Amino acid sequence: MTTTFDSTVLRDVTLRDGLQLTGRLLPTSRKLEIIRFLLDTGVPELEIGSLARADLVPPMANTLEVIEELTAAELTRCWVWVATPRHVEKAADAGARNFQYCFSVTDAHNQANIGRTTEASLDAMPAATAITRTVGGRIQLCLATAFTCPFDGPVPEWKVLDILADPRTGGADDIVLCDTVGQAIPSQVASLVEQAKWLRPDCRTVFHGHDTWGMGVANALAAIEAGADVVDGSLGGLGGCPFAPGASGNTAVEDLMFATRPSYLDPPAFARIVGFSEQLLAELDEPPRSKAAQGARSRARAFEWVIADPASTSR
Repeated sequence: MTTTFDSTVLRDVTLRDGLQLTGRLLPTSRKLEIIRFLLDTGVPELEIGSLARADLVPPMANTLEVIEELTAAELTRCWVWVATPRHVEKAADAGARNFQYCFSVTDAHNQANIGRTTEASLDAMPAATAITRTVGGRIQLCLATAFTCPFDGPVPEWKVLDILADPRTGGADDIVLCDTVGQAIPSQVASLVEQAKWLRPDCRTVFHGHDTWGMGVANALAAIEAGADVVDGSLGGLGGCPFAPGASGNTAVEDLMFATRPSYLDPPAFARIVGFSEQLLAELDEPPRSKAAQGARSRARAFEWVIADPASTSR
């Protein structure tokens, strides 16, 4: 169990999926502060923004400015959400090298989220991949609604597997399986991750979960046990898709960290993360959703993960 967890990458998605539903555009300087805090803490990878239209997703409006301010070394650990070849071009011109090319398994959600059919997004992926290669970058195939769709309901596994087997997705470096509405259960997650690993052994497999139905940590652990290389989460459980009715926050980073105990995490580091997350949630006027963060503020002082000194949470 420990060895499995130690080999799994935790990716923080606060600055993309986490901010989408807040309606709040954080200044570039504040986003840079969040990125550098997380990187300095030891979080291996981050999702730092999106090329979605600013009029539709206002919190993403300064993504290109954020990319331009990061160093090349920092950008090697950062991913940017894209949905078209033109998005890849713009992000690459700003300095990005890791691109998460996203579309939905179901047409209904892809139309709501991106404004085109799933087939149209598939058709465009080879061009996005070619642009990625010209800048020496990496590209992820990110499949939203891989388990259920807010409009069409349950999504058959074969629809996901057909996309993974499609030659147009053959250039992907990673496969991202998204439980967009947080309705999957561990057995479903384990099954799809296992089949994705079998179909695309050349790719890392990423599980992107939401905690809408309280299955976030359980699903992430099931994904890890099934062979997932990366799991996603956001500070304080922020997040959700603005184009998916019923979607709520991502699985909280604090909960995933507490469950998996990555090598860079110890009680003092956890206290700093909890304090930083609490400050961000207050800034955004968002409620705390992390159960581990709540536990860290309990009175069970004999447990080393409980925060005893408020000063230990300062930035």
